[in-house]
Amino acid sequence: MFELFAFGDTGWGDEILRGLAVTVQLAIVTLPLGLALGFVVASASMSKLRALRFMGVGYTTVMRGLPEILTLFVVYNGVGLLLNIVMQKLNPEAPPSDFSPFAAGVIALGMVVGAFAAEVLRGAFQSLDRGQIEAGRAVGMTEGQIFRRIKLPQVWRFALPGLGNLWINMLKDTALVSVIALDDLMRMTKVAVGVTKKPFTFYLAACLLYWAMCVFSEVVLARMERHASRGVRRAS
Repeated sequence: MFELFAFGDTGWGDEILRGLAVTVQLAIVTLPLGLALGFVVASASMSKLRALRFMGVGYTTVMRGLPEILTLFVVYNGVGLLLNIVMQKLNPEAPPSDFSPFAAGVIALGMVVGAFAAEVLRGAFQSLDRGQIEAGRAVGMTEGQIFRRIKLPQVWRFALPGLGNLWINMLKDTALVSVIALDDLMRMTKVAVGVTKKPFTFYLAACLLYWAMCVFSEVVLARMERHASRGVRRAS
């Protein structure tokens, strides 16, 4: 069995590792996009302007109600179609081009993560002690200083468990991009299964790799939570 995972022409070890690298890259690139979008949507949903609140709540409602794979198909095909239309307008002789599966995966997963992150962040902001904010204003802090010194550290601590769960879910959701021909871990596993006709062996290996990534993430997240909660007195 182990010769199936050898490197070089005799096994599938190098292909599986390349797929694993693509999966990790996809998750790492998607995370900041999702968090940035989450902050924007959370701010909109808490805005005093009704129009912004409507857009923020509407975005989270729609995105959380759609299957991730459907969002992926819409982005991959819709953005690709839009790009070809624009290219044809600019240069009628330009040949049609395919939209990058990696970019489509980043955009689609980022949109989904952003919707869920917005709700996590909104709950964290609403958990802030208003008395601390008023105290900051009383001592002459600007709104920017209040955000950096009072709001952001506490929001990060409150939101970190929920954002950690989103990260782990996103790691597993990256497997969806295999359906748009991105050579991630799941797609390379499917290719190996198709050639060797040994589905149990390769799918089990993929399970172990996804599980290892999730366990490593949980260890890192636990340390981040302890660091974010340093100095916080816990009730006994």
